[in-house]
Amino acid sequence: MNSSSLQSLQENVRGTLITPDHPDYDAARAVYNGMIDKRPAAILQVSQVADVMAGVNFARDTGMDVALRGGGHSAPGFGTCDGGLVIDFVNRRGVRFDPATATARAEAGATWADFNHATHAFGLGTPGGIIGSTGVTGLTLGGGIGYLSRKYGLSCDNLKSADVVTADGNFRVASATENDDLFWALRGGTGNFGVVTSLEFNLHPVDMVYGGVVIYLLEHAEAVGQLYRETLATAPEDLGVFMGFHQGPEVPFLAEEYRGRPVVVMVGGWTGPQEEGPRQWQPFLDVAPVAGSFVGPLPYPVLNTLFDESLPKGLQAYWKAEFLPTFSDEVIKVAKHFGEGVPSLQTANHFYPINGAVQRIAKDATAFPYRDADIAAVIAGMWEGPVDNDANIRWVREYATELHEHSAGGAYINFMDADDQSRIRDNYADNYDRLGAVKAKYDPDNLFHINQNIKPAA
Repeated sequence: MNSSSLQSLQENVRGTLITPDHPDYDAARAVYNGMIDKRPAAILQVSQVADVMAGVNFARDTGMDVALRGGGHSAPGFGTCDGGLVIDFVNRRGVRFDPATATARAEAGATWADFNHATHAFGLGTPGGIIGSTGVTGLTLGGGIGYLSRKYGLSCDNLKSADVVTADGNFRVASATENDDLFWALRGGTGNFGVVTSLEFNLHPVDMVYGGVVIYLLEHAEAVGQLYRETLATAPEDLGVFMGFHQGPEVPFLAEEYRGRPVVVMVGGWTGPQEEGPRQWQPFLDVAPVAGSFVGPLPYPVLNTLFDESLPKGLQAYWKAEFLPTFSDEVIKVAKHFGEGVPSLQTANHFYPINGAVQRIAKDATAFPYRDADIAAVIAGMWEGPVDNDANIRWVREYATELHEHSAGGAYINFMDADDQSRIRDNYADNYDRLGAVKAKYDPDNLFHINQNIKPAA
């Protein structure tokens, strides 16, 4: 790409166009996953929707690859590319609450920490992930699993509308009443259909929660896992907890002798009446000897950022995932076996509940099809340096191979890595062909292909 072409783009935008000779280039091209080291021809840090339209038109007309970066949290590094254009929303992180409709609109670069901070001031929130630094846009477009999902569904189930720039450079609103086919596809179909510039969400009462973390030694995995399965089947939907396998974290409430050892964790919160919180958590404190615990009243934004400090930008990362019909004894056995070898303090193997409100929505009501699975499992391998890449990637892959034997068929698209393209049809099940038709309508030439890619239908 010659400099005169990029100059023509700069003349048509008000945002900052960063090229390899810019002093901020290396900082601007860095993404969350430190394993990703790509060199785009230019990074367009947009200032407004008009910049997005200009960027899309430029990439399409010049035949450049285009990558979309919202919160920049993509584990496979889909927010960047070699030799192409990155449309970057790093400077567009605003969240506006509308008291007349009890909704909130987030710009495409907002993180869940941004969103929760804005809505918590009004005692409201919406389902939104486990890590505060996760981008609102990317999480929602892939579905959006979080602490509130049993009670209020997925992030995409709470999406009211989205502003989108499609491959033809046109601006569209997608909602139940405008471009409803596009709205359907955006709710689970990721960034395949255009550049989402803002999202409007329905909100729910979410203020203080009663929650935190309980840690056990790995030897108690079966007892904890069986209680977790029973709890998911019977507990009120106000209880949003997940089970995980980690190395003992370096936290004040865990004795030093347990740090770095294989452990099981229960993490989450109770969003019902505060006085009920201790009773709801007590079974997890009684089921097995507790190595450490931190449970009590918390503002919801605090719960949503508990892991942020331990998972900074720049870690090496390689992820795999499965949807599971149930958290069976066989799954617990596999998890315990690989839990013995969790390779780093940052690696997170979690089993998230997606029953309750998630399952009350029809499989074909949104692009997210796995409405009958109970669990979304992630094997999120994360570690500090590339010297450990081979060993850690091997652990993730071997674990994923064994867990796949218990799969419901597909996996949560937000937890898939770049080498999982062969599983995309399985991940969308019976919704895939309809997604291909929507893709053909709004992006017939597959301009937006740096993602878990859905091919345009013939």
